[in-house]
Amino acid sequence: MKLTRTLVALAVLVGLSGCETIGEWFDDEDYDPTAPVELTDINETVVLDKRWSRSVGNGQGDGLYRLNPLLADGVIYAVSEEGELAAFDADSGKLRWESELEIPISGGVGKYRDSLLLGGADGLVMRLSTEDGSEIWRRPVTGEVLAAPQSNGEVVVAQAYDGKLMAFDYETGEKLWTFSNDVPVLTLRGTSTPIIYNDFVIAGFADGKVIAVSLDSGSVVWEARVAIAQGRSEIERIVDIDGTMAVQGAELYVASYQGRIVALEMRAGRKLWQRNVSSVSGVSVGFGNVYVADEDGTVSAFLRNGQSIRWQNIELGYRELSRPTPIGSYVAVVDFEGYLHLLSQVDGVIVGRDRPDSDGARADMIAKGNILYVYGNSGELIAYDIEVKN
Repeated sequence: MKLTRTLVALAVLVGLSGCETIGEWFDDEDYDPTAPVELTDINETVVLDKRWSRSVGNGQGDGLYRLNPLLADGVIYAVSEEGELAAFDADSGKLRWESELEIPISGGVGKYRDSLLLGGADGLVMRLSTEDGSEIWRRPVTGEVLAAPQSNGEVVVAQAYDGKLMAFDYETGEKLWTFSNDVPVLTLRGTSTPIIYNDFVIAGFADGKVIAVSLDSGSVVWEARVAIAQGRSEIERIVDIDGTMAVQGAELYVASYQGRIVALEMRAGRKLWQRNVSSVSGVSVGFGNVYVADEDGTVSAFLRNGQSIRWQNIELGYRELSRPTPIGSYVAVVDFEGYLHLLSQVDGVIVGRDRPDSDGARADMIAKGNILYVYGNSGELIAYDIEVKN
């Protein structure tokens, strides 16, 4: 897609430049093929109507974290890097409670029934009450926890930045086992969120592998390679799986940096299909499609069966897009300047736009019915109603 975009830009330039030669164009030292594409006017047919907005501390802070909010039972929970945890009514935005944890948070928010699960930047896992944010237990781990811990009510699982996956007893916090995976010399800053499925947990790692680990013993159930490290330099060999993995039925969809998007059968890790992609934000599923934003800004909608691409949008080139989030008949992405773009799920055309946070929004958005929740990097949690323009 990089080559395609460059050729398109070249064709437009040649058409406009008259006698200017291609050689003269390439001599321009200021030209950067990976520079973010400037936004252009759109035919806005959908309105993003702000329902409410609330502030949650310093948001993502300065640590390049991705602290995802969580929506459950009509309540949306959000935490800031500095440790401000808050619960809001999802419909009205009314504050239900807030708690000052007074420790830096790097992974959250996870939940199981009446408990919230968080990871600390100083290397810890916490279980808290959903009633008021009070602490039930905390336990040390070997490194930063950069994604929300997960639980099935018996085990709490957390993945650390050092390649370790750890399990703790849900009630007591006692450590049950540790699984270790080798970490490459150079990696991106982040981890995907583990997924508990049946009696094992599935996690993506910095070496481009997805591994299923037994919840009982910590032993490997299956592993699948999403990407293969290639190139001479360590930078060229980065193949981290850092973005959100998506589940639909018994199928798992995973994307890696400088690798592929892959569909896996979850019970045994059998590969169903794959396509070349480079993504750090992850994938989502909706409308019979699998959505992913490439590092070059291409938003793609793959058919769930992997047989073809339904559409691609290349208008947001190199704008560091968030994970695409399906909502109704649309797909939402946020770019590095904090612009929220709504794309049609049918053909990928941009039909709506707003700017919730000029600092951007790395956290996954949440869609519920006709409401889209966006947690900006600076700490603004915003609920939008999606309305067709009259």
